[in-house]
Amino acid sequence: MSSASPHEQQASMLRALLGQDPAGDFQALLRTSPAARLAQTNRGIRVYQANAAALAERTLASTFPVLAQLIGATSFEPLASYFWRKHPPVRGDMGEWGQPLAEFLDASPQLADEPFLGDVARIEWALHRAASAADATLDAASFSMLSEPPEHTQLPLSLGVSQGTFTLASAFPVVSIVNAHISGEPSIAKAAELIGSHCGEYALVWRQGFKPRVRTSSPAEFALVNSLLQRLPIETALGAAHAVDPAFDFNRWLGQAVRTGLIYCAYRLANDIAERPHNRPTESTNK
Repeated sequence: MSSASPHEQQASMLRALLGQDPAGDFQALLRTSPAARLAQTNRGIRVYQANAAALAERTLASTFPVLAQLIGATSFEPLASYFWRKHPPVRGDMGEWGQPLAEFLDASPQLADEPFLGDVARIEWALHRAASAADATLDAASFSMLSEPPEHTQLPLSLGVSQGTFTLASAFPVVSIVNAHISGEPSIAKAAELIGSHCGEYALVWRQGFKPRVRTSSPAEFALVNSLLQRLPIETALGAAHAVDPAFDFNRWLGQAVRTGLIYCAYRLANDIAERPHNRPTESTNK
Protein backbone atom coordinates (compact mmCIF):
# COMPACT_ATOMS: atom_id res chain seq x y z
CA MET A 1 0.00 0.00 0.00
CA SER A 2 1.14 3.52 -0.69
CA SER A 3 2.11 5.77 2.20
CA ALA A 4 1.10 8.90 0.26
CA SER A 5 -1.68 10.92 1.80
CA PRO A 6 -4.98 11.45 -0.11
CA HIS A 7 -3.94 15.05 -0.79
CA GLU A 8 -0.59 13.93 -2.22
CA GLN A 9 -2.34 11.32 -4.36
CA GLN A 10 -4.75 13.92 -5.74
CA ALA A 11 -1.90 16.35 -6.46
CA SER A 12 0.05 13.64 -8.30
CA MET A 13 -3.00 12.70 -10.34
CA LEU A 14 -3.65 16.34 -11.31
CA ARG A 15 -0.05 16.73 -12.47
CA ALA A 16 -0.40 13.58 -14.55
CA LEU A 17 -3.63 14.78 -16.15
CA LEU A 18 -2.04 18.11 -17.07
CA GLY A 19 1.09 16.43 -18.40
CA GLN A 20 3.17 17.97 -15.62
CA ASP A 21 4.46 14.74 -14.06
CA PRO A 22 7.83 14.18 -15.76
CA ALA A 23 9.17 12.29 -12.75
CA GLY A 24 6.36 9.75 -13.04
CA ASP A 25 5.30 10.10 -9.40
CA PHE A 26 1.71 9.17 -10.16
CA GLN A 27 2.76 6.19 -12.24
CA ALA A 28 4.90 5.00 -9.34
CA LEU A 29 1.91 5.39 -7.04
CA LEU A 30 -0.27 3.32 -9.37
CA ARG A 31 2.26 0.50 -9.50
CA THR A 32 1.34 -0.30 -5.92
CA SER A 33 -2.10 -1.32 -7.29
CA PRO A 34 -3.03 -4.30 -9.48
CA ALA A 35 -1.84 -4.21 -13.11
CA ALA A 36 -5.40 -4.02 -14.48
CA ARG A 37 -6.11 -0.92 -12.45
CA LEU A 38 -2.87 0.64 -13.68
CA ALA A 39 -3.74 0.02 -17.33
CA GLN A 40 -7.28 1.34 -16.88
CA THR A 41 -6.05 4.50 -15.17
CA ASN A 42 -3.43 5.09 -17.87
CA ARG A 43 -6.13 4.87 -20.54
CA GLY A 44 -8.27 7.30 -18.57
CA ILE A 45 -5.43 9.78 -18.33
CA ARG A 46 -4.78 9.58 -22.07
CA VAL A 47 -8.47 10.09 -22.87
CA TYR A 48 -8.65 13.08 -20.51
CA GLN A 49 -5.53 14.64 -22.02
CA ALA A 50 -6.90 14.19 -25.55
CA ASN A 51 -10.27 15.70 -24.57
CA ALA A 52 -8.57 18.56 -22.74
CA ALA A 53 -6.44 19.36 -25.80
CA ALA A 54 -9.51 19.41 -28.03
CA LEU A 55 -11.44 21.58 -25.57
CA ALA A 56 -8.50 23.97 -25.27
CA GLU A 57 -8.31 24.39 -29.03
CA ARG A 58 -12.06 24.94 -29.42
CA THR A 59 -12.19 27.44 -26.57
CA LEU A 60 -9.22 29.49 -27.71
CA ALA A 61 -10.32 29.40 -31.35
CA SER A 62 -13.73 30.73 -30.29
CA THR A 63 -12.27 33.52 -28.15
CA PHE A 64 -9.31 34.33 -30.43
CA PRO A 65 -10.53 33.61 -34.00
CA VAL A 66 -8.18 36.10 -35.66
CA LEU A 67 -5.22 34.70 -33.77
CA ALA A 68 -6.19 31.19 -34.85
CA GLN A 69 -6.22 32.32 -38.49
CA LEU A 70 -2.88 34.09 -38.18
CA ILE A 71 -1.14 31.13 -36.56
CA GLY A 72 -2.83 28.46 -38.68
CA ALA A 73 -4.58 25.26 -37.61
CA THR A 74 -1.42 23.14 -37.75
CA SER A 75 0.36 25.31 -35.19
CA PHE A 76 -2.65 26.53 -33.22
CA GLU A 77 -3.65 23.07 -31.96
CA PRO A 78 -0.33 22.29 -30.20
CA LEU A 79 -0.12 25.89 -28.96
CA ALA A 80 -3.57 25.59 -27.32
CA SER A 81 -2.63 22.26 -25.74
CA TYR A 82 0.63 23.63 -24.37
CA PHE A 83 -1.10 26.77 -23.09
CA TRP A 84 -3.65 24.57 -21.30
CA ARG A 85 -0.85 22.77 -19.47
CA LYS A 86 0.93 25.98 -18.51
CA HIS A 87 -2.21 27.96 -17.63
CA PRO A 88 -5.01 25.48 -16.84
CA PRO A 89 -8.50 26.86 -16.18
CA VAL A 90 -9.15 27.88 -12.59
CA ARG A 91 -12.93 28.28 -13.01
CA GLY A 92 -15.64 26.04 -14.36
CA ASP A 93 -16.72 28.65 -16.93
CA MET A 94 -14.41 28.22 -19.93
CA GLY A 95 -15.43 31.69 -21.08
CA GLU A 96 -13.25 33.00 -18.26
CA TRP A 97 -10.16 31.21 -19.58
CA GLY A 98 -7.60 32.78 -21.88
CA GLN A 99 -6.49 36.12 -20.42
CA PRO A 100 -2.80 35.12 -19.94
CA LEU A 101 -2.49 34.18 -23.62
CA ALA A 102 -1.14 37.59 -24.68
CA GLU A 103 1.79 37.43 -22.24
CA PHE A 104 2.30 33.77 -23.16
CA LEU A 105 2.67 34.74 -26.83
CA ASP A 106 4.97 37.67 -26.01
CA ALA A 107 7.32 35.30 -24.19
CA SER A 108 7.31 32.57 -26.87
CA PRO A 109 10.64 32.43 -28.73
CA GLN A 110 8.97 30.41 -31.50
CA LEU A 111 6.75 33.42 -32.32
CA ALA A 112 9.42 36.10 -32.05
CA ASP A 113 9.13 36.78 -35.80
CA GLU A 114 5.49 37.82 -35.29
CA PRO A 115 5.68 40.13 -32.25
CA PHE A 116 2.25 41.63 -32.97
CA LEU A 117 0.45 38.42 -31.96
CA GLY A 118 0.40 39.34 -28.27
CA ASP A 119 -1.40 42.62 -28.95
CA VAL A 120 -3.82 40.89 -31.31
CA ALA A 121 -4.66 38.56 -28.41
CA ARG A 122 -5.17 41.56 -26.11
CA ILE A 123 -7.64 43.10 -28.55
CA GLU A 124 -9.53 39.83 -29.00
CA TRP A 125 -9.69 39.23 -25.25
CA ALA A 126 -11.04 42.77 -24.79
CA LEU A 127 -13.70 42.12 -27.46
CA HIS A 128 -14.59 38.85 -25.72
CA ARG A 129 -14.97 40.58 -22.36
CA ALA A 130 -16.90 43.53 -23.82
CA ALA A 131 -19.46 41.12 -25.27
CA SER A 132 -20.51 40.09 -21.75
CA ALA A 133 -20.08 43.49 -20.08
CA ALA A 134 -22.97 45.03 -18.20
CA ASP A 135 -25.44 47.09 -20.20
CA ALA A 136 -25.18 50.88 -19.97
CA THR A 137 -28.40 52.88 -20.15
CA LEU A 138 -28.12 56.28 -21.77
CA ASP A 139 -28.89 59.11 -19.35
CA ALA A 140 -29.42 61.93 -21.83
CA ALA A 141 -30.67 64.35 -19.17
CA SER A 142 -27.43 64.13 -17.23
CA PHE A 143 -25.50 65.92 -19.98
CA SER A 144 -27.33 69.14 -19.14
CA MET A 145 -24.93 69.43 -16.19
CA LEU A 146 -22.14 70.17 -18.68
CA SER A 147 -23.71 73.57 -19.45
CA GLU A 148 -23.99 74.67 -15.82
CA PRO A 149 -21.91 77.73 -14.86
CA PRO A 150 -18.75 76.67 -13.01
CA GLU A 151 -19.76 78.63 -9.91
CA HIS A 152 -22.90 76.48 -9.64
CA THR A 153 -20.94 73.24 -9.66
CA GLN A 154 -20.13 72.04 -6.16
CA LEU A 155 -18.40 68.86 -7.32
CA PRO A 156 -16.38 68.35 -10.50
CA LEU A 157 -17.99 66.53 -13.39
CA SER A 158 -16.85 63.48 -15.29
CA LEU A 159 -18.27 61.26 -18.03
CA GLY A 160 -19.42 57.67 -17.66
CA VAL A 161 -17.63 55.31 -20.07
CA SER A 162 -19.47 52.14 -21.05
CA GLN A 163 -18.52 48.91 -19.31
CA GLY A 164 -15.95 46.79 -21.10
CA THR A 165 -14.15 49.74 -22.67
CA PHE A 166 -10.46 49.03 -23.27
CA THR A 167 -7.63 51.02 -24.80
CA LEU A 168 -4.29 49.84 -26.10
CA ALA A 169 -1.32 51.75 -27.43
CA SER A 170 0.40 49.23 -29.65
CA ALA A 171 3.61 49.42 -31.65
CA PHE A 172 1.80 47.37 -34.30
CA PRO A 173 -1.26 47.95 -36.54
CA VAL A 174 -3.39 45.63 -34.41
CA VAL A 175 -6.73 47.27 -35.18
CA SER A 176 -6.12 46.93 -38.91
CA ILE A 177 -5.04 43.29 -38.46
CA VAL A 178 -8.11 42.36 -36.41
CA ASN A 179 -10.62 44.21 -38.59
CA ALA A 180 -9.06 42.84 -41.78
CA HIS A 181 -9.96 39.35 -40.60
CA ILE A 182 -13.31 40.23 -38.99
CA SER A 183 -14.86 42.63 -41.51
CA GLY A 184 -12.45 42.78 -44.45
CA GLU A 185 -11.81 46.49 -43.87
CA PRO A 186 -9.00 47.16 -44.45
CA SER A 187 -7.96 44.35 -46.75
CA ILE A 188 -5.58 41.70 -45.49
CA ALA A 189 -3.07 42.95 -48.06
CA LYS A 190 -3.30 46.47 -46.61
CA ALA A 191 -2.88 45.13 -43.06
CA ALA A 192 0.21 43.22 -44.20
CA GLU A 193 1.55 46.41 -45.74
CA LEU A 194 1.07 48.26 -42.45
CA ILE A 195 2.88 45.49 -40.57
CA GLY A 196 5.78 45.84 -42.98
CA SER A 197 5.90 49.60 -42.47
CA HIS A 198 6.11 49.15 -38.66
CA CYS A 199 3.03 51.32 -38.18
CA GLY A 200 1.64 51.46 -34.63
CA GLU A 201 -1.99 52.11 -33.74
CA TYR A 202 -4.06 53.26 -30.78
CA ALA A 203 -6.91 50.81 -30.26
CA LEU A 204 -10.30 51.47 -28.68
CA VAL A 205 -12.59 48.57 -27.76
CA TRP A 206 -16.09 49.26 -26.49
CA ARG A 207 -19.59 47.87 -26.66
CA GLN A 208 -22.09 49.53 -28.99
CA GLY A 209 -25.51 48.16 -28.12
CA PHE A 210 -25.03 44.40 -27.99
CA LYS A 211 -22.02 44.37 -30.31
CA PRO A 212 -18.39 44.74 -29.19
CA ARG A 213 -16.39 46.94 -31.53
CA VAL A 214 -12.79 47.95 -32.12
CA ARG A 215 -11.50 50.96 -34.01
CA THR A 216 -8.41 53.11 -34.17
CA SER A 217 -8.20 56.03 -31.78
CA SER A 218 -6.34 59.29 -32.17
CA PRO A 219 -3.60 60.05 -29.62
CA ALA A 220 -5.76 62.85 -28.19
CA GLU A 221 -8.82 60.62 -27.84
CA PHE A 222 -6.62 57.93 -26.29
CA ALA A 223 -5.45 60.39 -23.62
CA LEU A 224 -9.01 61.62 -23.02
CA VAL A 225 -10.61 58.18 -22.69
CA ASN A 226 -7.82 56.91 -20.45
CA SER A 227 -8.40 59.85 -18.12
CA LEU A 228 -12.15 59.22 -18.05
CA LEU A 229 -11.58 55.53 -17.34
CA GLN A 230 -9.54 56.64 -14.32
CA ARG A 231 -12.62 58.67 -13.27
CA LEU A 232 -10.84 62.01 -13.52
CA PRO A 233 -12.70 65.32 -13.98
CA ILE A 234 -13.62 66.38 -17.50
CA GLU A 235 -11.28 69.38 -17.22
CA THR A 236 -8.35 67.08 -16.44
CA ALA A 237 -9.25 64.66 -19.21
CA LEU A 238 -9.67 67.45 -21.74
CA GLY A 239 -6.36 68.95 -20.65
CA ALA A 240 -4.65 65.62 -21.36
CA ALA A 241 -6.21 65.53 -24.83
CA HIS A 242 -5.26 69.11 -25.64
CA ALA A 243 -1.70 68.50 -24.45
CA VAL A 244 -1.45 65.95 -27.27
CA ASP A 245 -3.49 67.87 -29.85
CA PRO A 246 -4.48 71.51 -29.12
CA ALA A 247 -7.01 71.36 -31.97
CA PHE A 248 -8.95 68.43 -30.49
CA ASP A 249 -12.69 69.16 -30.80
CA PHE A 250 -14.30 67.92 -27.59
CA ASN A 251 -17.89 68.82 -28.51
CA ARG A 252 -17.72 66.95 -31.79
CA TRP A 253 -16.09 63.96 -30.09
CA LEU A 254 -18.70 63.88 -27.33
CA GLY A 255 -21.59 63.82 -29.78
CA GLN A 256 -20.09 60.86 -31.61
CA ALA A 257 -19.16 59.08 -28.37
CA VAL A 258 -22.75 59.33 -27.09
CA ARG A 259 -24.26 58.20 -30.40
CA THR A 260 -22.03 55.13 -30.56
CA GLY A 261 -22.54 54.15 -26.91
CA LEU A 262 -19.02 54.87 -25.70
CA ILE A 263 -20.26 57.56 -23.28
CA TYR A 264 -23.62 57.11 -21.57
CA CYS A 265 -23.85 59.78 -18.84
CA ALA A 266 -22.32 62.74 -17.09
CA TYR A 267 -21.94 62.52 -13.33
CA ARG A 268 -20.53 64.42 -10.38
CA LEU A 269 -17.36 63.08 -8.86
CA ALA A 270 -17.77 62.12 -5.23
CA ASN A 271 -15.19 61.55 -2.53
CA ASP A 272 -16.26 57.92 -2.23
CA ILE A 273 -15.10 56.08 -5.33
CA ALA A 274 -17.83 53.48 -4.76
CA GLU A 275 -20.36 56.09 -5.91
CA ARG A 276 -18.75 56.44 -9.31
CA PRO A 277 -19.37 54.32 -12.42
CA HIS A 278 -16.94 51.40 -12.64
CA ASN A 279 -15.08 50.43 -15.76
CA ARG A 280 -12.48 47.91 -16.78
CA PRO A 281 -8.86 49.05 -16.77
CA THR A 282 -7.00 50.24 -19.84
CA GLU A 283 -3.77 48.77 -21.07
CA SER A 284 -0.88 50.40 -22.89
CA THR A 285 1.99 48.52 -24.45
CA ASN A 286 5.12 50.08 -25.87
CA LYS A 287 7.46 47.51 -27.30
